[in-house]
Formats: sequence, C-alpha cells, structure tokens
Amino acid sequence: MKQSTFTILTQRPLTDAVYELRLQGDTSAITRPGQFVNIKLSGLYLRRPISVCDVQGDVLTLIYKVVGKGTAQLAAMQSGQTLDLLTGLGNGYDLDLSGDCPLLIGGGVGVPPLYWLAKQLRAQGKQVSVILGFNTKSEIFYEEAFRALGCETTVTTVDGSCGVKGFVTNAMDLAYTHVYSCGPEPMLRAVFRACKTGGSFSFEERMGCGFGACMGCSCKTVTGYKRICREGPVLQKEEILWTD
Repeated sequence: MKQSTFTILTQRPLTDAVYELRLQGDTSAITRPGQFVNIKLSGLYLRRPISVCDVQGDVLTLIYKVVGKGTAQLAAMQSGQTLDLLTGLGNGYDLDLSGDCPLLIGGGVGVPPLYWLAKQLRAQGKQVSVILGFNTKSEIFYEEAFRALGCETTVTTVDGSCGVKGFVTNAMDLAYTHVYSCGPEPMLRAVFRACKTGGSFSFEERMGCGFGACMGCSCKTVTGYKRICREGPVLQKEEILWTD
C-alpha cells in the first residue's frame, strides 16, 4: 500500500451516471488487475474505494458511478485538481489461472477492472471472450474498448434494448478455460452456478479502512473469515461460501 497525490488529467461522462477519470501519479504499488484504490475526499470521514480500470505508466484510469455524496463530489472535480489516494490495495486476479481461452464477465460498474485484465491477457496471446451485462442500452460503456483489444465481446441487457436479452448467464454457452467475474452479488451467484470451470470472483463490499485493519468487510469462506479489502476482493470459486 502506498499513499500518493494524483493530479486529474481528464474526466468525462460515459453514461448519465458513470464517469471515466484519468489521473497522473505514482502507480508503482498497483501490480495486478482487480486491485483498487481508496480516495480521500474533502469533508468525508471514509475514503471511497474504486477499482482500477487501467494503468499505463504513471497514468491511472478509474471508472465510477455516482451513487452518493462522495462520488458526486468526485464527479464535480476538474482537470488540474489533486486527490489523495491509497494505491496497491486488495488481492487482484491471477493471470496464471486463465488457460488459453478465458471468459471475463462484468456487470455494470463491475466492468472496469476487467479491462486491464483483458489487456494483459491479450498481451499474453490469450483468446479472450467478454460478456458485459447492463440493465438497458443507455447504461452501456466500454463495449468498443474491449473490442479494440481484440476480445470477442457480447453485451446483454435485461430489457433487450441492445445485444442479448436477459442476464450475463444467457450468453455463457461457449467454450472457455477459466471465468473471471466482477459485479453485484446476485450476478456473481448466477455466474457461480453456471460456471463449468474454475473461477475468480471479485466481490463488492462496504469498506471502512480499505486495507484490513478494521475487519468491517469480513466474509465467511470455506477456510474461515477473509477480509474483502485485503484477502479479496478476488476470491476463488472453490473457497466461496454463500450464506443463504
């Protein structure tokens, strides 16, 4: 973990509520796709955790959804302003598990951490398939970004306004060697049940400190309690214990 000051390079809306933020600073502590950063915002006690979307040298890309006071404050910030970040947080995805034909499945704001993962897997020569799930056409983002990497990309929408109608599991009938997934828990549960191989699942959880000190984001696994912010957010299929 490292605390650093980052400067905002650009900020742009991707949808009505989702923003892409590009920052410049010390990214050396960010070593794996699936890790996250914790952002300090003025007047707010708790930092806001946001998944890493991409890293290129000293440029960090984050994608977030405005859902409350903290993210609304972040969305109002402009190029040239600075932010205090904790970087290198969380246990990210293990690329060695991918096999030759990994499948990446993201739902809503669970999509961003899969972009850097896809980028690295493609650099290794892997045949990457991606399923992006949204509620409706107006919420879709980064579809073309994944296609530009050379990923076979499928979009699903619950209302059928774009791509495959239904949920991400409605598009999982293809060959794959490992599943990497990130999104809301109902989606992760469904992917877990449909997954025919090993899987790496990134969980969303309310975090206090973000680095394992407060134990506020602990969850029970088959090997005991683990902290989503420290031992997670990525857990392996075989260790996940659903509570109901």
